[in-house]
Amino acid sequence: MMDTLFNLSDSNQIQGLLRDTMRSIRSLSDSKDVQLSTLIEAKKEALQNITKVQKALEAAIKKAVEMSKKELEDTYKELEEEILHDKADIKKTIDVLQGTNDKLIKTERNRAQRFVCTKLAETQMKEADAQLNQQQLKTNTNVHLSFTPSQSLMDYINGLHGIGEVVRQAKKRTVLYKVKGSKDINIRLANDSYVCRSFGCCLTLDNNQLLLTDHSNGKLKRFDINTMMIVDNCKLDGSPIGVCCTSTDEAVVACWMANMIQFVSIDKKMTPTKHIKLSHCCYGIATKDDKLYITDYESSLYMYDMTGNLLKSISQGITGNKLFPNSRHITVNENGKIMYVGNGSNGIVCFDDAGNYLSTYNDNDLSHTDGVCVDGRGNIFVVGCHSHNVVQFDEDGKKIGVVIKQQDGLQLPRSVCFHQQLNRLFVSMNSSDVLKMYELE
Repeated sequence: MMDTLFNLSDSNQIQGLLRDTMRSIRSLSDSKDVQLSTLIEAKKEALQNITKVQKALEAAIKKAVEMSKKELEDTYKELEEEILHDKADIKKTIDVLQGTNDKLIKTERNRAQRFVCTKLAETQMKEADAQLNQQQLKTNTNVHLSFTPSQSLMDYINGLHGIGEVVRQAKKRTVLYKVKGSKDINIRLANDSYVCRSFGCCLTLDNNQLLLTDHSNGKLKRFDINTMMIVDNCKLDGSPIGVCCTSTDEAVVACWMANMIQFVSIDKKMTPTKHIKLSHCCYGIATKDDKLYITDYESSLYMYDMTGNLLKSISQGITGNKLFPNSRHITVNENGKIMYVGNGSNGIVCFDDAGNYLSTYNDNDLSHTDGVCVDGRGNIFVVGCHSHNVVQFDEDGKKIGVVIKQQDGLQLPRSVCFHQQLNRLFVSMNSSDVLKMYELE
């Protein structure tokens, strides 16, 4: 009876799944320990930077205060010299008037001399009156001194919410990632008619789920990151290729054969919503600041707004040179300032967020570049479809090394995405029912 109720093979399978889950949870716990240690060091460094800024501000304020004091002292000395000079002139006038007054007293009995002194006194009094009026005017207008603080400076300081910006970001990484472990994830559903051909993948904005396009079966599939099991899927027309998230509850898919982009609600049950027809094939897709960047698998990169209005078409450099042999997948770096576009036989092409060409990265280890993604730490993962590998570059185009090789299980990889918190790299492959997941360190 017990043998009937208890299937040993089922129990062993459950036990194996339980061990896998426990390993995943322990790995997650280990990654959190690393994150916490890194966070503590980052906080120390940030506090040191705040102290440096504080000292620089204090030095700048001290310098500005000294400059105001010097300006005050210079202005005071200038006014003081003017007053002392005026006092000297006034003293001379007083001495002259006193001398004339003394002469008038002495000439009381000499009418001729008194007449001369009187006329002289009249002239001197007129000059004295003019001097008096002039000095009174200067006294009323030119000798006041005060200090008025800069209102714009006070308004600026009072409006500050800090002395800088605190940004959540990962510390730059300058060394090659290494594979700590890997796992094959089954991406085929029971009702799939064909072998899966997954050409695109991305993480949801909360990093809890992975979206995967299945070109051959015409589906968008959603995986739970912790269990790595398909939790939802929806049918899409027109051969879905690239996928990216526009918000926490919406994704948009590039549908290659239909020349359109398809918006999908990913809130609860995945549901196709609106679509926009375009005048070209749609392969890779990325979004930033309410703009969509789309490649055509041929020679161009297009910039659209969210309603499908074309903002810019890019196919040539500033000298008129052709930029793309085959424009493929797109990713945007962590600060949103640089786009990287897979470029078939010519590595990756870099643009700023306005679509201006910056540079091209390539390497002999890469053949037929397709998928690209960033790690949030200043590195770019680039998929070589025909070289069956993933190559790591830094943001300046320097090759760090080959992260994943063909002997690691890759065969015709097409797209890639990276989970920064878990250090997991997901790679989809052409004509395969397997999604590769690599634990990196």
